[in-house]
Amino acid sequence: MQRIGVDAVAVDRIALAVRRSGQGFLDKVYTPAEQAYCAGNDERLAGRWAAKEAIIKCFDGTGICFPRRRIEVLPGPNGAPRTRLLGDDRGAQVEVSITHHSRLAVATAHLEMPELTGHLLPAPDAVMLPSRPKSAHKGTFGTAVVLAGSLGLTGAAYLSSTAAARTGAGLVRLLVADTIYPILAAKCTEVMATPVPEVAPGAVGHAAYSSILAQLAVAEVGIIGPGLGRDSSTWRLVVDLAQHAKCPLVIDADGLNALSDSQRIKGKLGPSNLGPSRVLTPHPGELGRLMSKTAEAINADRPAAARKAAKDWGAVVVLKGAHTVVAHPDGRISEDPHEVPALASGGTGDVLSGIIGGLIAQGSEPFTAAVTGVYIHAAAGRRISERLGDSGLLASDLLPEIPVVMNVLRQGGL
Repeated sequence: MQRIGVDAVAVDRIALAVRRSGQGFLDKVYTPAEQAYCAGNDERLAGRWAAKEAIIKCFDGTGICFPRRRIEVLPGPNGAPRTRLLGDDRGAQVEVSITHHSRLAVATAHLEMPELTGHLLPAPDAVMLPSRPKSAHKGTFGTAVVLAGSLGLTGAAYLSSTAAARTGAGLVRLLVADTIYPILAAKCTEVMATPVPEVAPGAVGHAAYSSILAQLAVAEVGIIGPGLGRDSSTWRLVVDLAQHAKCPLVIDADGLNALSDSQRIKGKLGPSNLGPSRVLTPHPGELGRLMSKTAEAINADRPAAARKAAKDWGAVVVLKGAHTVVAHPDGRISEDPHEVPALASGGTGDVLSGIIGGLIAQGSEPFTAAVTGVYIHAAAGRRISERLGDSGLLASDLLPEIPVVMNVLRQGGL
């Protein structure tokens, strides 16, 4: 793998930062050896700043993060700058060049590092990525419509819709209630946020059923539920969409709560009523509610619980957790190899629903998309936890890692 990074900075900008913040700025950016070499010289400090920024740009998309303080640029034996990366560099080699002109420091960096294929666990047999033909355009890779978010839960809408885009869906349209539309319109620059009528502040209700159904009619997949809220009208909307939408649906979070409530109270949904184009993505507590069991009973035999739920609901079921289980109503089952405690963090399930939906948008059938999406999601979490440890992973950390994992899988011939 080879990357090039370029950066430029005004010497006066660095001089101003030193005057304002003094030693605190120097300690945040430069190693002790760099400070000793620069000895307060503004041009030398600016040259190292530009070099560090160029190196950081080289690592974009690799899953490796180096703060400036862990990049050291000092003169080599012949005076040319030599770089040292302080920490886990995965075998990366970096060369830099620094030049100065008219109080401007300019640096270029060239990165070489081994391919990352050796860092993934063996994938289940059903893992398969959709093709990406060279002559394709955005229409080739499908449209995903995401119905998500409510007052106080806008993050779930952002995570699920952006994950679908990061996975490769050609177009992603995010449907949100009028009140929270301005938030998501500003947050989701690559996703088409679209306001729909609400029944309460931030709550999409059944009044929007016809317009949402029309949006789904021209989409390859719908993703319903992340952060959608618990308004009774919202839940009635979800139940009707689950039964009548023509495109495949990924149903998560509050979408699952709507289904379990409907089954338990309203009696609208019976066994095998959804169909294999529906993907349900519950954690053990949510599956327990869908099956009228406790989470402990679900965890006692996770494969059996997922298989029975898939048969009873007539849908693909993704039982989340360590060794996530994916079950098809026809009896097929797949167990993921990963155990990633760092993924036990709010919002990571929203990302998973977006990944699965993004794969379906590109033409994967729902079971294949579920198995593949689970693997990509867990592999991304595992790669991040190798750097951060078993805690501290944020759901948004997964987003830039998704295409990296997919690229590694493609290099391996999947």
